[in-house]
Amino acid sequence: AEFLHPVGVNYLFAPWISCLLLLQSSPFITPKSICYILLWWVFILPIVILDVSIYGQWFTKGKRFLSTVANPTSHLSVIGNLVGAQAAARMGWRESGLLMLSLGITHYLVLFVTLYQRLTVSKCIPSMLRPVFFLFFAAPSMATLAWEAIFGGFDDAAKMLFFLSLFLFLSLVCRPTLFKTSMRKFNVAWWAYSFPLTILALASAGYAQEVKGGIAHVMMLVLSALSVLVCLALMVLTAINNTNILLQDSHHSVLNANTINSTTT
Repeated sequence: AEFLHPVGVNYLFAPWISCLLLLQSSPFITPKSICYILLWWVFILPIVILDVSIYGQWFTKGKRFLSTVANPTSHLSVIGNLVGAQAAARMGWRESGLLMLSLGITHYLVLFVTLYQRLTVSKCIPSMLRPVFFLFFAAPSMATLAWEAIFGGFDDAAKMLFFLSLFLFLSLVCRPTLFKTSMRKFNVAWWAYSFPLTILALASAGYAQEVKGGIAHVMMLVLSALSVLVCLALMVLTAINNTNILLQDSHHSVLNANTINSTTT
């Protein structure tokens, strides 16, 4: 059922993205160890399988064309490739990193143009899922980190990707009415704010280290502080609302399925 859902299918990438990020941040596994390599293969193979299936559907199946099923959560399919590219670069597999990076960036460009020209993109997902619009700048932010890991520095291409993610972030922040409905009551979708902000903060840190300017360091501190505050606030709100959050989500899942099915038919 999730695989046929235009939103749910993209969340099939989420567990493997999380595993790859945890693998890179683990203090107990070195990037060039056998354990790291084996785990990378275990986590990357499901992403590749999903890539072949989902990307193939985008241009071969009439009812599954990208123009009809594209929504902000589709960026998760791109982010999976970019995280895999960064993890491959960490263990010195530059060619594998380039392979995953090329897949991610190519499909991101197609997805970005598709969503950018859709006037009704806000109607393709329920209002309670509006926080996933932050994934718009998560993909170029992750591409910045992957590019830096593969090429060994924050060069001009990495800066261009970072500037794009910063522009998209500011564009969303300047439109608070887009998230007005989804912010009325806490739900799990609010966690979609945390990951993009964290990745953007990490990209800003790399930019600040390269530029070594006052403005760059201030921007890094602001984004890092914002990321930490958002994560802390989400943890507190989740702990406070843990009694009714599952019941609320089960109720909304039925409404979301009906809404999305009506928009895709």
